[in-house]
Amino acid sequence: MEKYLKIIQGAYSGYFSYFINEMLNPSWHNYFYWLVGASLAIWVLEIMFPWRKNQPLIREHFWLDAFYLLWNYFLFSLIAYNALSMVGVQAFKDFLGLFGITNIVAVNIEQLPFWSKILIIFVMRDFMQWAIHRLLHNVGWMWEFHKVHHSTEEMGFAALLRYHWMENVIYRSLEYIPLAMVGVGLTDFFIVHIFTLVTGQLGHANLKINLGPLKYLLNGPQMHLWHHAKYMPESHPNGFNYGITLSIWDYLFGTNYWPSDDENLPVGLPDDEHFPKDFVGQNVRPFQRIFGKK
Repeated sequence: MEKYLKIIQGAYSGYFSYFINEMLNPSWHNYFYWLVGASLAIWVLEIMFPWRKNQPLIREHFWLDAFYLLWNYFLFSLIAYNALSMVGVQAFKDFLGLFGITNIVAVNIEQLPFWSKILIIFVMRDFMQWAIHRLLHNVGWMWEFHKVHHSTEEMGFAALLRYHWMENVIYRSLEYIPLAMVGVGLTDFFIVHIFTLVTGQLGHANLKINLGPLKYLLNGPQMHLWHHAKYMPESHPNGFNYGITLSIWDYLFGTNYWPSDDENLPVGLPDDEHFPKDFVGQNVRPFQRIFGKK
């Protein structure tokens, strides 16, 4: 127990120092400024080349989504997630140690050329995210958390950033073992994560991006808008178009649905009048639903 308490203490002090350093020292390896810079750049594109021209520049609940940016990517880690995840990783290693397993790296990709490593990590992680995203729509208790993301009623780049903190727990927990088994390095993961973040924001943006034949490989705002459709077709009652960066998984596994480019497609939850509009309410509501308070 003392070991885990030291891990928690070190995690808090270490992440606080990291967070302050991120804000005070801009650099090419600085996650905070990559996130803010990418967000501002895509917002400028939305202002200059809007797909839905009647949508306000500062859409409804824009500032709520901006707070979600700080909360999900920094504050939640500072308050709880970083310490708990480090304890979880150590507990998992201790559990494996009971069976004499000290290293779970099954295929070490560190010796491969740089771009080969990046491609392998990207494809692996994107497929896992597609599969996890599909679970979020088809497992009842997971969907209660994922509803927060789908509660947005006007799409824009910042809509990507609105999601319940439990999604961090679900995604990172299910991603951990496969990525650990190929020996993913921090620098490689950082590059893939930033790329996924930017493409994810573009996928939610108020932009019309004509991908041509690449639409069968890459996700875009026209395809992803249908993922957020307010009303599901009978053919896909639990959702479709689960791809994060790549659309190919949806085409391969039959979860694609893109009948038209409809910029005026209603998005949101069908019972959105009953869904909280504030941050606290949105983060409490899933637990109320799961544990019986309707």
